[in-house]
Amino acid sequence: MVDFSIIVVSYRSIRDLPVLLGTVDDAVAGATWHATIVNNAVDDPLDAITHSAHVSVIEAGANLGYSGGINLGLSHAPDARWTVFLNPDLLLRPGSLARLAEALQSGAAAAVPLIVDDHGRRQHSLRREPGVLSAAGEACFGDSWAGRPQNLAETVRNPFEYDRAHPIDWATGAVLAVRSDVVKGIGRWDESLFFMYSEETDYARRIRSAGGIIQFVPEAIVEHRGGGSGNSPKLDALLEVNKLRYFRKWHGPVAAGAFGAILVLRNAVRPHRPGARAATRALLSRRERATLPGGLR
Repeated sequence: MVDFSIIVVSYRSIRDLPVLLGTVDDAVAGATWHATIVNNAVDDPLDAITHSAHVSVIEAGANLGYSGGINLGLSHAPDARWTVFLNPDLLLRPGSLARLAEALQSGAAAAVPLIVDDHGRRQHSLRREPGVLSAAGEACFGDSWAGRPQNLAETVRNPFEYDRAHPIDWATGAVLAVRSDVVKGIGRWDESLFFMYSEETDYARRIRSAGGIIQFVPEAIVEHRGGGSGNSPKLDALLEVNKLRYFRKWHGPVAAGAFGAILVLRNAVRPHRPGARAATRALLSRRERATLPGGLR
């Protein structure tokens, strides 16, 4: 058994992985670790990543999506006290994973760090459970009214919330540390519904539904360069569609109807954006949804 089992899903991330792996030793502060890297890019093998006592590479043989890649990685990972899910485009600050482990040892089921960009600017990574009112608030105001009431915002923008440790609903999925007994109890990530996007929202909801606390740890800091998944109108559309899939799963069809209408309206009023046009079509058309990454779910 190792202290940290690290799961990384890679898709054309060969430039990012050596940087990430080079920061793990300092991040775990002397603890033992093993990284299982799942390569979802069939035409881009990770030959340059050396298998060792610390690292193993699993060639998926197909693009399984993020949830599917995680599930494959978990099936090959060694036993560990803590399981950490990482994006490949990260740089871990010294002690960051060790501080997340301290929160897990103190009783949290899962823990997330403070995320900064490559210029050190704090990112708004914390989120509240999606709701109809918060979706309307995000659609109407976005970042323009950061201090609006909590029920009108999903993204946490209040600087005070990033200065203190506290339980959260969920956070963007670049880094998630989970006690391994919780990982076993929660089970597989939902690859049947989420190819990419909203899988971390769903996994966090399942942790909370089982009575677990997800702790934000501002002393743990990681740098996230972003863009590892690429960018395209199809991906923008999948992001919106999966928000609706998540909401229907947890809140039922009636509430999902209102939530979906807000998503359609938010994108329809931005026809100058290719991603918004693609999202509107996909939200309204099963045929369009079939053309998105991962297909129909």
